Amino acid sequence: MTKGSISLQKKQIFVSGVKIFYGSQTGTAKGFAASLAKAVTTLDLPVTVVNLKEYDPDDCLAGEATSRGVCVFLLATYTDGQPTESAQWFCKWLQEAAHDFRFSKTYLEGMRYAVFGLGNSAYQNHFNKVGRNVDKWLWMLGAHRMLARGEGDSDVVKSKHGSIEADFRAWKAKFTSRLQALCKGEKKPCSGNCKRGKCKSKQRGSERKEPESHPHEGLQHRDTEEEEPCESSSEEEEYGSHDHQSLNSVVDVEDLGKVINHMKKEKKEKEQPEEEMSLLRTGKNEDGEGRAMITPALRDALKKQGYQLIGSHSGVKLCRWTKSMLRGRGGCYKHTFYGIESHRCMELTPSLACANKCVFCWRHHTNPVGTEWRWKMDQPEMILKEAIQSHQHMIKQFKGVPGVQVERFQEGLEVRHCALSLVGEPIMYPEINTFLELLHQCKISSFLVTNAQFPKEIRNLKPVTQLYVSVDASTKDSLRKIDRPLFKDFWQRFLDSLKALAAKEQRTVYRLTLVKSWNVDELQAYARLVSLGNPDFIEVKGVTYCGESSASSLTMANVPWHEEVVRFVHELVELIPDYELACEHEHSNCLLIAHRKFKIDGEWWTWIDYRRFQELIQRYEDSGGSEAFGAKDYMAPTPSWALFGARERGFDPKDTRHQRKSKLKDVSGC
Repeated sequence: MTKGSISLQKKQIFVSGVKIFYGSQTGTAKGFAASLAKAVTTLDLPVTVVNLKEYDPDDCLAGEATSRGVCVFLLATYTDGQPTESAQWFCKWLQEAAHDFRFSKTYLEGMRYAVFGLGNSAYQNHFNKVGRNVDKWLWMLGAHRMLARGEGDSDVVKSKHGSIEADFRAWKAKFTSRLQALCKGEKKPCSGNCKRGKCKSKQRGSERKEPESHPHEGLQHRDTEEEEPCESSSEEEEYGSHDHQSLNSVVDVEDLGKVINHMKKEKKEKEQPEEEMSLLRTGKNEDGEGRAMITPALRDALKKQGYQLIGSHSGVKLCRWTKSMLRGRGGCYKHTFYGIESHRCMELTPSLACANKCVFCWRHHTNPVGTEWRWKMDQPEMILKEAIQSHQHMIKQFKGVPGVQVERFQEGLEVRHCALSLVGEPIMYPEINTFLELLHQCKISSFLVTNAQFPKEIRNLKPVTQLYVSVDASTKDSLRKIDRPLFKDFWQRFLDSLKALAAKEQRTVYRLTLVKSWNVDELQAYARLVSLGNPDFIEVKGVTYCGESSASSLTMANVPWHEEVVRFVHELVELIPDYELACEHEHSNCLLIAHRKFKIDGEWWTWIDYRRFQELIQRYEDSGGSEAFGAKDYMAPTPSWALFGARERGFDPKDTRHQRKSKLKDVSGC
């Protein structure tokens, strides 16, 4: 037998195996997983059953997209539309990844999946909510649905087949039939009866519609090295929504009402944000009364981004570095530069509003803007109490998550640092000083960032552990282009803010964000600004690309490489003789320039003695401000691994660096 004939007999493998994931509370989903696994084995396919509680999507999910296998998710919806305890971490991770700009929309490209949800239609608002969400999030990350989502109903009266078990058996039969077709490499082109009247599954670059809108189009092909069998299914019409018909297709008379209602709904949804943005700009209703800063539409948008909202104008969010350090995978640049324990740090803002519309805004300007406080105001005691509770609630969700260290999990429940830099402008909050006092009374250090548009508020600000001013540009013209401030006198406000910073006795920082081809060539101007504010430290960080947005023209071409940031810092240091390059956090594309007063006997002291700071701030408050203290009074030595030039490049050797096997964009932020 010749080699040629041998190669002809080789069987092409279209499906390498099936992995069945389940999230169960009472055991029903687990039983369904075992039943489905038994059915798959009859097709001579390898099958694995996985409890989502024991699965780490951060490590493993991207690998499923390259395995040529099929992933099945059997998910029960529990109380109030929430996932079961075993599936909580997976669902939370998937939701945040789907809405995180750092994840490519082709992150799970190549994954073929199917979802079956378990629910009870008696809970109409939450019926099969978990299954529907997971289906949507997988699709948003680029996965291909091989079969329409199945929905089991434990309400025997409303169940389509008489029981949830019968619902599953019917869906299982469709799944195994579809799986058989895939194993044979059969192509199943569109019948031509899809709602748009024309299948776009093979058209390159066609826009993907959401699963609920048009399931068939959610399965379109992308450019791949070899063509895969078309994975659309005529069965999907049974589960698909019938509300999104195009006016270019033929519409039955009896369906005309649905089309008109859908058009009215879309029009209303488009008009609502405009009305709300008008309210956000003025901050007042028709009677001139202050209104809540967080409108319903804004609340929905921020919740999708992982925010826990507090009252009418505040919010907290779990930083990805908090999650990283909980799992022993390293902390943020503040850990490297200043000794913050990232797993004990709460990221918070008491004001979602901002006076700038920066081109690199992480939230794509979903937050409100304004030049003064015109909204209802919540009390600082309530904000802090609920912020800590919300933060602890988010930490508790990591209990039992693969890789989370027990000791750090317990420590994470006790907040020791607060980064007032989440989004918006925290210094706009009228009770910011009281809020800072409350933080310090709770032995929580304070890191406050302001955008240099409120010089009066900076002058009146009480001591904080470390005060930041964002210096995103060094000239009036570039500041206008990058920060896009609302104030007409923005440049004078900017300069006055730097002068106000120079008068502060505690630790101060310039935060420089380098935007390639926008502000990296302004070295002399930056040097002049340093002499104006005389900061203790200068953080220089490459801009983080926030994804495509109609609100910004920023692209990946504007993101400098780490070596380019290093070169900029070296050139800047030559122009400011009182400063030296001290630390580096390569993973965040960030470096620290420090004033030479923090170099004692040839050793850097950029870290913070947090216990000493709490002692000093308590004396300051008890004395009514007469017992002043300065930045050098609570400094601490910097470990060698954090210094620029160290082999670790800013990564704490106590932790293990994790290189994600994914298509995550090569940018970082904190």
